[in-house]
Amino acid sequence: MRVLMVCSSGGHLSQLHVLEDWWGQHDTHWVTFDTEHARSLLAGRPTIWAHHPTTRNIPNLLRNFGLAVKTMLRQRPDVVVSTGAGVALPFFLMARLLRVPTAYLEVYDRITSPTLTGRLCAPLSNVFMVQWPEQTALYPRGVVVGRVF
Repeated sequence: MRVLMVCSSGGHLSQLHVLEDWWGQHDTHWVTFDTEHARSLLAGRPTIWAHHPTTRNIPNLLRNFGLAVKTMLRQRPDVVVSTGAGVALPFFLMARLLRVPTAYLEVYDRITSPTLTGRLCAPLSNVFMVQWPEQTALYPRGVVVGRVF
């Protein structure tokens, strides 16, 4: 299976990276920010560098949408997986247009309030996973998978 893992660097990347037992079995490509942490964690893995910052940055949102179009058409993933943050939205929109399934894992440290990206990506997600039962109050369609970190 071709998997496209899309996330911001830092904690978002760390949460997806710990799922290596799953994604390591597949043809996986990464989309994240070009940071020292990302370079060390993803050394030797196919990685596409997204534009940052993304928080309320319209020019980078547009750049990342262009990157999503190019990447999705070139990679033709079977599924797009993300923990957020802002970089996920263009890829989830493009995945929806191309009818590529998406899976979103809400971060573990937002228990009582939703993240902006979670709110935006929830309606675009085929599977929306949460790490705490309390998060289902924020995301009624959320599937509790437990803590991954």
